Amino acid sequence: MKNLLPILICLFMFSCKEQKEAKTNETATEITTDTPEQWLTFEGSDKDAKHIVLISGDEEYRSEESMPQLAKILSKHHGFNCTVLFAQDPANPGVIDANYVKNIPGLEALDSADLMIISTRFRALPDDQMKHIDDYLMAGKPVIGLRTATHAFNFKDEDVSNYKHYGNSYKGDIVEWEGGFGQLVLGEKWVSHHGHHKHQSTKGFVTDAGKTTGITNSIADGDVWASADVYEVRLPMSGDAQPIIYGKVMNRKGEFDENDIFYGMRPTDDEVAKTNHAGKDVSAPLMPVAWTRTYQIPGGKKGKAFTSTAFSAVDFTIEGTRRLVVNAVYWAMDLTVPAETNVELVGSYNPTTYEFRKDEYWDQKQLKVADFK
Repeated sequence: MKNLLPILICLFMFSCKEQKEAKTNETATEITTDTPEQWLTFEGSDKDAKHIVLISGDEEYRSEESMPQLAKILSKHHGFNCTVLFAQDPANPGVIDANYVKNIPGLEALDSADLMIISTRFRALPDDQMKHIDDYLMAGKPVIGLRTATHAFNFKDEDVSNYKHYGNSYKGDIVEWEGGFGQLVLGEKWVSHHGHHKHQSTKGFVTDAGKTTGITNSIADGDVWASADVYEVRLPMSGDAQPIIYGKVMNRKGEFDENDIFYGMRPTDDEVAKTNHAGKDVSAPLMPVAWTRTYQIPGGKKGKAFTSTAFSAVDFTIEGTRRLVVNAVYWAMDLTVPAETNVELVGSYNPTTYEFRKDEYWDQKQLKVADFK
């Protein structure tokens, strides 16, 4: 019996070690197989609150920064349920890559959405993702397009897609879709920079028609400002498009500073530009930088659309620019626009300059969706 005791002790210790290793391996497996967050949700005041889906995904104006902040404002101050989506390489889920144009996970959230806010640029999404957007528009639900949403999609000739007609350059057999999503839904596609990019800013002036919609409640001339320059649109605008804000091209008074988030421009700049850098007259006629319209895609119901090209992540630091978008949210969902919407920033908001960034930047940055909670 005495000879068996050491053997039994060894067997007991070996068994404990195996159990411990098995538990450790199980925990490690759980950690490595957890799926990282690929989109964000912000809950409103109650479960029956309106649901807003905000779609980021542009290489230049940092919608991956502005859309989470907008969602926080709409959720905390206005009680809406919000879902924010981001561009990501499917090989690296949960990590934002604004340069990856072929994947924005979570678009199925549109199936239960009351409003789509889109701020993408030249995306070529797969059919299973595009279908959610197409179904949403078929239902005639409201749309808000910001800045590069006028050229939200673009497909190359070699791309295999049933949704090539959404592309900014589309000139195919479906004549109604010429000019793509921007032209048919928002009322304008990409044309050109009207002001001098990074050197001339946008100062907004309220139209008489804008005052009747509620979208410009508590917004005076000059309150809407953007360091992002005025985009050109073709006049007269198509369909029943109604300008809400006209944008004056403003000269920069200070020195150009590439390290400044506004590149040296300021809302206080008061010199109206006569020409841009190419010598083009930009003083008249003024370009609409925010407008409303009715859209209807072939086979679909009619819906409401609001577009503002006076927008970037850094411009969202401007109270009047934020208020314009928040007011438009109420208008788009047929809700009474408050006399003065609460647009106070929620938490820290430190947007970075608008610019194009190389693929290596995103590889090294490893910016996670969860970072914007």
